[in-house]
Amino acid sequence: MLRDAGNLYNCTMTSPLSNIRIVLVGTTHPGNIGATARAMKVMGLERLVLVSPERYPSGEATAMASSADDVLANALVVDDFMDAIAGCGLVLGTTARLRSLPQPLFDPRTAAEKAVVEADAHEVALVFGREKSGLNNEEVRHCNWLVNVPTSEAYSSLNLAQAVQILAYELHLAAIGGGPGETLPPDWEPQPPERLEFYFQRLEEALLAIRFLNPAQPKRLMQRLRRLYLRARPDENELNILNGIVSAMLETARERSEAKD
Repeated sequence: MLRDAGNLYNCTMTSPLSNIRIVLVGTTHPGNIGATARAMKVMGLERLVLVSPERYPSGEATAMASSADDVLANALVVDDFMDAIAGCGLVLGTTARLRSLPQPLFDPRTAAEKAVVEADAHEVALVFGREKSGLNNEEVRHCNWLVNVPTSEAYSSLNLAQAVQILAYELHLAAIGGGPGETLPPDWEPQPPERLEFYFQRLEEALLAIRFLNPAQPKRLMQRLRRLYLRARPDENELNILNGIVSAMLETARERSEAKD
């Protein structure tokens, strides 16, 4: 369940960084939560969301937070990943490994610059996975882009809080530098993950109904379509058009089925 959800989604924004939330998924060690809070505060980030942490609240987290107790005090704890990214126009997922079906992959500086530009217009989530295994495939598929921290080939292991510190620094740098000078279209507001997920479910239903999607092997095609739409990031009007197309597909399939009967 969301705790004080209004503070997360309806707060008054004063800067691009105020519109950026750091999301930690399935954190095992409470010390990493505290160290993350400290890494955030020193770079001007305040909004921390925890998805099903193993141990929290914790004295160890408070000790590691040092003077960032306020970040911990205002942290939101949710049970579901979709709650953590709800309302976001851009979701960035950090990853240490390349996937068999890669999504757009950015280095921390490029990702931070894009995040700061977009955070001026809508909510942005920067997501970090579990200490040992990172984000799972289900969580990754809800991310618009992935972010990878380049490390030495000889030793590539980063502590969770270290990874947060790197990204937080790049976000702070982009914010004080004014970003890359990109201007977003004034009539474009990308739809949040929960609306896209509803569309994906309807699209799969329609593709099955017209026999374009093989019900025995649906995953690969739907993964590719997800990647396409997450990369395109449709706005409300575009998504309404797409949903209208799906509705027409479903209606046509129903009429043909009834005609055969």
